[in-house]
Amino acid sequence: MELDAKELQKEKNYLKECLSYLDQELSHMDTSMEKSFQEESEFRKYIWQNKGNMDAQELRSEMQQADMDAQLHNQQVAYYRKLYRIKDNPYFGRIDFTDEDGDQSVVYIGITHLTKEFHHYIYDWRSPIASLFYEEKLGLSSYRAPSGTVSGTLTLKRQYKIEKRKMKAVFDNNLNVTDDFLQEVLASESGEKMKNIVNTIQKEQDQIIRNTDDKHLVVQGIAGSGKTSVALHRIAYLLYRIPKLTSKNVLIFSPNNIFAEYISNVLPELGEANALETTFHDFAKEYIDEYESIESFTSFIERYYLHQIDDVSLSELKLSDDFIRVMNTYYKEIELHTFFYRSFEYDEKPLLKDELNVLLHDRYSKLPLFNRIDAIAEHICDIRNYKRGKHLKSLKKRLYENLNLKHDFKTVYTHLFKSKVFQKKFGYNLSDEVIKKFVDRKDLLFEDTLPFIYMKGLMEGFPYSSQIKQIVIDEAQDYNLLQYIILRKIFPRAAFTILGDVNQTINPVYHYDSLERLCRVLVKDYRYVELTKTYRSSPEIIEYSNRILGLRYAVSVRRENHVPVTEVKVTKAKDLKPYLEKLVSSYRKVAVITKTDDEAEDVYQSLHEDFEELRLLRDSGVQFMGNLVIVPSYLAKGLEFDAVIIYTEEIDPYQQEEKYLYYVAVTRAQHCLVLVNQQSW
Repeated sequence: MELDAKELQKEKNYLKECLSYLDQELSHMDTSMEKSFQEESEFRKYIWQNKGNMDAQELRSEMQQADMDAQLHNQQVAYYRKLYRIKDNPYFGRIDFTDEDGDQSVVYIGITHLTKEFHHYIYDWRSPIASLFYEEKLGLSSYRAPSGTVSGTLTLKRQYKIEKRKMKAVFDNNLNVTDDFLQEVLASESGEKMKNIVNTIQKEQDQIIRNTDDKHLVVQGIAGSGKTSVALHRIAYLLYRIPKLTSKNVLIFSPNNIFAEYISNVLPELGEANALETTFHDFAKEYIDEYESIESFTSFIERYYLHQIDDVSLSELKLSDDFIRVMNTYYKEIELHTFFYRSFEYDEKPLLKDELNVLLHDRYSKLPLFNRIDAIAEHICDIRNYKRGKHLKSLKKRLYENLNLKHDFKTVYTHLFKSKVFQKKFGYNLSDEVIKKFVDRKDLLFEDTLPFIYMKGLMEGFPYSSQIKQIVIDEAQDYNLLQYIILRKIFPRAAFTILGDVNQTINPVYHYDSLERLCRVLVKDYRYVELTKTYRSSPEIIEYSNRILGLRYAVSVRRENHVPVTEVKVTKAKDLKPYLEKLVSSYRKVAVITKTDDEAEDVYQSLHEDFEELRLLRDSGVQFMGNLVIVPSYLAKGLEFDAVIIYTEEIDPYQQEEKYLYYVAVTRAQHCLVLVNQQSW
């Protein structure tokens, strides 16, 4: 609903007043920070010059004061940066709320707060009262405050479009998904990187973002439901809400390096420092030093679709839930049958087998097996008053010799496949030659990486991390159960936010019927949520993508754009040129999505001379840049483009078992989808 001239002028006046005070604050803070920096530098110089004349207590007191001053300065700098970020666009929403006592609040909502004495010019979007903007309609409503639930009446919801300090548009509405403002945002063109959605967060999304009641969240969200954006806004909310939580306490697991680069702007746009980010592949490398390198998930997928896996059934077995149970049983049998069978002398003094076995199976029984040996060696050093540096290594060696046990994880992993428990469960009797092919190599294959880490963790304990308090896992459907078990053991006290879509799985050998299955790994204090609305693709594209998987519940929020999904035939990559030229002239961001990396390379070599801006995306730390890209299907996860060409030289290349991969590729398109040499689903 449009405002009358008088009300519109009031809004323009408020904007002018807000901007004026914002400019004053920035100017004041600029001067204050410069002065603070100079005083801090002079103080530290003074300490350095006079520390010889101070006693220990005085010096410690002065240094503590210096650290406190530095912290305050850093906080001031962080707030200054937030204010500077909003200097041209200070707020995006407003609510008027009258509580049960009749007190009225006029709340302007932006990325961060701006306060003058007792007057709030802008409320942070994460403040409790701001939840009314996202979750409530006009009329009787309530919100949760630290002091309890506040009830009252919501009398106004207003949205603003402010650009370069000018009021461009004002809307009064309930922020329903059919509102013109939301439709305008959804119909806009893609950017090079993901942007924040703070001005269009929907009720079901906000409830996930603001959830602090449940320690763990598992979110099943269809393609385009905004689950990645929700995860990042949830991080920003938790940083605001939880005392002492910093971005250094948050770890994001991204599916690949391209995706990590794509989302890297969101938290800074929200005024927060980027959280720690990694892929599971990079994370796993930190715990495996027995191999020169380990294979990435992307490389594994490429091998699978190019039929380069020697024994698919064996690879599937290694990534199965049954294999987890076999590894647990195998480790218990090692424990059960590991004994000191004889006494021996060390440093001309006897070590009795019975006493050693008591230490092994009683005193240190709760420790992983290899850690017990370390503990026994340290115990012997202590009771005999040995210097550990001199004796510990040789003593450990003697203990292992007498146990007939090698501190060698390659050997442990090899024996796993020769064990009776493995052969009995799977009926495999693998030859030494077959085992050697995947154990004795410089690079550890993906299907062996996870069980290798797990067996290593069982034998010597999983590394413990206390710094990480919040973990976000995106594209969760591509992780098998063992990955979650490993992460829970390494981060036992961390809260997990797990987001994925079982319909977008690209893991060819592991598939969840429902992500709710992951809840049993989290054990307790979890909530499972489903997001079924898609905000990315047009109804025309969603209608086609639904047919691929036979979905009925995936609903496009966007209005029809009357651009049909088109199908064309070409004989070679070079023939894509006219189609690509047409799309580039009509849309800002265009992608050619191929099935495999080899096909992506072929298209790039065929077209890069005709399109100077063309970029080939690979999972090798490549910067996500440019408006015209070629990317294989399994690296397109989480990305979106205005227009997409699904290309392959083959006819009907995506078979029934590969329909999820095809679904991923198709759902990257926002406005226009062109299918080249594809079957009609």
